[in-house]
Amino acid sequence: MTHSALTGLMLGAGFTSCVALIAYGAVSRPQDGQLAWRRWRLPVQASGRKWLTAVVAAVLTGAVTGWPVAGLLTLVAVLTLPRLLGPDRQAAARTARLEAVAVWAEMLRDTLSAAAGLEQAILATAPVAPPALHAETARLAARIAEGQPLGGALRAFADEVDEATCDMVTAALVMAAERQARQLAPLLGQLAAATREQVTMRLKTEAGRGRVRTSVRVITCTTLGMAAGLVVLNRPYLDPYTSAEGQLVLALVGALFALAYWWLMKIATMEEEPRVLKAAPLTLGEVTAR
Repeated sequence: MTHSALTGLMLGAGFTSCVALIAYGAVSRPQDGQLAWRRWRLPVQASGRKWLTAVVAAVLTGAVTGWPVAGLLTLVAVLTLPRLLGPDRQAAARTARLEAVAVWAEMLRDTLSAAAGLEQAILATAPVAPPALHAETARLAARIAEGQPLGGALRAFADEVDEATCDMVTAALVMAAERQARQLAPLLGQLAAATREQVTMRLKTEAGRGRVRTSVRVITCTTLGMAAGLVVLNRPYLDPYTSAEGQLVLALVGALFALAYWWLMKIATMEEEPRVLKAAPLTLGEVTAR
């Protein structure tokens, strides 16, 4: 096998692997396997329009440059860079949810301090709960109004919110509903204060990460601008990339950039605390018994 044939085979294998990784990142996985593979999946959450835009951009890039690897890198960049370099909306949503949990806990504390029962306090505060928690508290109030047991309604509420901090507040409410726990109002106040401290910590962390994201945006835009300028203004300088070896080098450079962005996303992801009220999945024997 000649050297050029071996290089072409390696390029084909790399191209196939990249396509397989893109497809794997785009296809959703079952809930039970999501936790094990979440950190290894590509950050692809794209609509059909975004996929169409990415494919068109990849085809145009490949046609202008004549480099298939450049088209593939463009496809991956269009699908992933907006989420990696843009504002972290998921983190902002989680912070807003934590703030809402703290406000709602304080509402319950103040209502309980006025000698109201727990069910009455929930029904009274649900309509005025913060927007980030309004839908869940409204469904909680609806379940209580329908006559569901308070403990079960609260557990369903915790599953809908799916937040470890909310589980702590809900666990206190469940204990009060099922075991007549005392001093619930002071406990809710302490939980609200702890939640606000966590929100403050998250805001400080996100501010530091925002500066890092800005630096990465500047580096990325500079690199892409320089590459586009060379393609348009000084194409002979890039002629070595037209060969099979040049495409292999370009693929290696793209892989290094992808590794750097993946590492940036990994270190920027805040590990969430495990939930305390999350229902354990049923085994096959338990399902059969039921």
